[in-house]
Amino acid sequence: MDAFERVVVSLLEREGFWVRSSIKVELTKAEKVQIGRHSSPRWELDVVAYKPKTNELWVVECKSYLDSRGVQICAFNGKNEGFAKRFKLFCEPRTREVVFHRLEQQLLECGAIRKNPKIKLCLAAGRIATAKDRDALRTHFSERGWILWDEEWIAERLATVAKGGYENDVTAVVAKLLLRGTPKKLFTQA
Repeated sequence: MDAFERVVVSLLEREGFWVRSSIKVELTKAEKVQIGRHSSPRWELDVVAYKPKTNELWVVECKSYLDSRGVQICAFNGKNEGFAKRFKLFCEPRTREVVFHRLEQQLLECGAIRKNPKIKLCLAAGRIATAKDRDALRTHFSERGWILWDEEWIAERLATVAKGGYENDVTAVVAKLLLRGTPKKLFTQA
């Protein structure tokens, strides 16, 4: 699990989910054919979170993009196929349907979830390219029933973590170090 995924996992656990990362989805040969990937290896999901109380199963794609331009709307609206390849579950409805069905079956078989969970697709992004991209992404995701966690969402959750009591958790410790009484001038860009 990469560091950004670890932060997302920690935040989701605080919201009452049990969480697993790097989940392998065992597609059958027929399912691989259905999605046009005949020789595909096992499909891997960054983060899967389940909340038993509400029977919600969330599939979270994590993209930190901290030192890059950031996530852009063109990766989702069909205007840039190159970027869209990074977001297959968002851009390929048939693939999403097949992968989610198999994931649900796997988790049901091992007793990890209840029947008929509400499956939600989420993107956790450490950086969005521009304010225009952010607005367009929020609209695009909302229209599809998807969830977008951008750096603003993550920062709000980390601020809450920083206010809490001590926990021996990397996310909590770093949040406290950076957000509790630290002079803001240390974190402004030159």
